[in-house]
Amino acid sequence: MDLLNTLVDKGLRRETPTRGEALAVLATSDDDLLDVVAAAGKVRRHWFGRRVKLNYLVNLKSGLCPEDCSYCSQRLGSKAGILKYTWLKPDEASKAAAAGLAGGAKRVCLVASGRGPTDRDVDRVSDTIKAIKEQNEGVEVCACLGLLSDGQAERLREAGADAYNHNLNTSESTYGDITTTHTYADRVDTVQKAHAAGLSACSGLIAGMGESDEDLVDVVFSLRELDPDSVPVNFLIPFEGTPLAKEWNLTPQRCLRILAMVRFVCPDVEVRIAGGREVHLRTMQPLALHLANSIFLGDYLTSEGQAGRADLEMIADAGFEVEGADQVTLPEHRTGGGGCGSHGDRGCGSHGDGGCGSHGDGGVCGTAPADAGRAGAGSRGGADGETVRRADEPRTDLVAVRRRGAGTDLAPNA
Repeated sequence: MDLLNTLVDKGLRRETPTRGEALAVLATSDDDLLDVVAAAGKVRRHWFGRRVKLNYLVNLKSGLCPEDCSYCSQRLGSKAGILKYTWLKPDEASKAAAAGLAGGAKRVCLVASGRGPTDRDVDRVSDTIKAIKEQNEGVEVCACLGLLSDGQAERLREAGADAYNHNLNTSESTYGDITTTHTYADRVDTVQKAHAAGLSACSGLIAGMGESDEDLVDVVFSLRELDPDSVPVNFLIPFEGTPLAKEWNLTPQRCLRILAMVRFVCPDVEVRIAGGREVHLRTMQPLALHLANSIFLGDYLTSEGQAGRADLEMIADAGFEVEGADQVTLPEHRTGGGGCGSHGDRGCGSHGDGGCGSHGDGGVCGTAPADAGRAGAGSRGGADGETVRRADEPRTDLVAVRRRGAGTDLAPNA
């Protein structure tokens, strides 16, 4: 296919595809899907080999957010039955982080719900960053705290933060349909503040909120212009109790096309599969590793993820390897030889939605509806009387509220 040959050539040269080419990737047929994955995989392997970076989320403060982001279980007015708790103490957060690091993660993403941190909140998070860094040599720490005020990014960097995550989530033209309590421009401003402070910027999107192909291309091209080091791709889980509870728009094939398009537009950045991969990619997750070079290990902010051991087995079975703490994630031209980010004066060991998911919740939350265990309309009986799910049916049975790890007395899933 001439389109794919052109996109591979451009990706290897770090050239930007045209909008038409990006849209054409999303419009490819299922018959062409493996060719699309193979082509984008060439670009991924050129810049990142067969390494998979593992990241681990620690939810420092859960629920009770004053913002109205429609996708988020922690939003204003949410009726989702999630854990709610105030700030973890530094030693509690460090203990939670240690579980992920023991499982092979090289980056810890510290996330807190809310519009943005107060100066006192920045002090709290700074103490937590220092505690984690003191107890874990070479670990990368990314903060995801919402909208930043002047000077706060600099203070986080001084405390030892390596990266800051704040996602654009969707296109500028549709942003007001998703959130009304802050603007798309507010988000762009925070990413720029992180860049200016010398932090490795991480910013991504949420797919599956009812957006068009044009919206997806718009937000990915906007991300390329912002030039973050890490682009997390979240797949919306329509959380019961939120305005998007009925938006089940994704199939595994659609998710793979989206990841391929992101890889072609952002060939040499860390593309991370974030929230929703277990629910929407399902058994196709190993194919997605040919497109993305980074995933989250174990649980998310308010929902349970695939078991950490299963993540590691999947990576090995697919012929990939976990990226070590002594390996630099990004290509040398993006690091200047200095570490994980694009600013060469920093040596951080190689980000939280580093791609820490989206602000507030990463699009990674949900409870299984009451009928989740039953087959949906259109299911048919299997040979043994079991129901067989249609390919386009959502797997709501895979979604469970997180009841373990940070903020609980139960061991984390890492």
